[in-house]
Amino acid sequence: MKVWQIQRPEGPQGLDLVELEAPKPGPHEVLVRIRAASLNYRDLGTTKRERPGNLPLPFTICSDGAGEVLEVGAGVTKWKAGDRVIPLFFQRWPAGGMTHDVMKSALGGAFQGVLAEQVLIREDGLVRIPDSLTFEQAATLPCAALTAWNALVGHGHLQSGDTILTLGTGGVSLFALQFAKMHGARVIITSSSDEKLARAKELGADETINYKTKPDWEREAFALTKKRGVDHVIELGGAGTLQKSLDAVRYGGRVSVIGVLTGFEGTVNPWPIIARSLTVQGIYVGNGEHMEAMLRAIDLHKLQPVIDRVFGFTEARAAFEHMAAGAHFGKIVVEV
Repeated sequence: MKVWQIQRPEGPQGLDLVELEAPKPGPHEVLVRIRAASLNYRDLGTTKRERPGNLPLPFTICSDGAGEVLEVGAGVTKWKAGDRVIPLFFQRWPAGGMTHDVMKSALGGAFQGVLAEQVLIREDGLVRIPDSLTFEQAATLPCAALTAWNALVGHGHLQSGDTILTLGTGGVSLFALQFAKMHGARVIITSSSDEKLARAKELGADETINYKTKPDWEREAFALTKKRGVDHVIELGGAGTLQKSLDAVRYGGRVSVIGVLTGFEGTVNPWPIIARSLTVQGIYVGNGEHMEAMLRAIDLHKLQPVIDRVFGFTEARAAFEHMAAGAHFGKIVVEV
């Protein structure tokens, strides 16, 4: 079988398509034929080792995929050949809260990734794909969609009429927009591109802010809420934007810290958190129960994930380069 592996920590150019022996499922393992995989910024950083940990090379890239069951190992009762499935991002997180053991079970991190023709997955590390979704659409869900869902619904207790501020137009932000509108919330979204903001409007965004032309975007968001502040910020920038997010949220509001696109180093004044009784919540994807709940909602509302472009399997390097260029709107998918 063919697999995309990091051979050298040189970014996309360090990825090679290699031939490996097809695996055989052991007890309570499932062999999945991957049909599509989607890219996350985390994967791009992994190609350069721009994140904590020191992955052994060569290493199979990507956490997010979807496919069909080829074969099951001894003791597997939940799945059979032909079932359409999505591997969970965290293989050891069926329910409950985050633990150290959970953190050591991420696909494309502690575990080998899914940008391969076939992968072995734990029996309890899979969920069923709703009939309303294609393999390409399903592959966008394990990381970005579940992160947005967990921030807004799993932990955020989103209510109809809430105002959500989400930063940028990447995968997490667009899923946050879609989930918020699904729940009857108002959405303010930011971008440096007026073209992307116009597309976000088409998806249902109520207000848009170009953070290049309005660098004090937190004040703009504050003004758009009649100086009350937003109920919830989907914070994807990291150290460079967190202070502004804290200044944009209302008394008693919530900031879900998800991304680090502006880097890891910075200084944050904690006074707004204290003075306005804010909840600052770190979100790292979600568990299997969150995933099942999200899939039920997606299927019920027939939500269509936003896919920027689908690349062929042999074009995986080009897919990563497309992500690095930053011009995409929504998810980048590789068809396997």
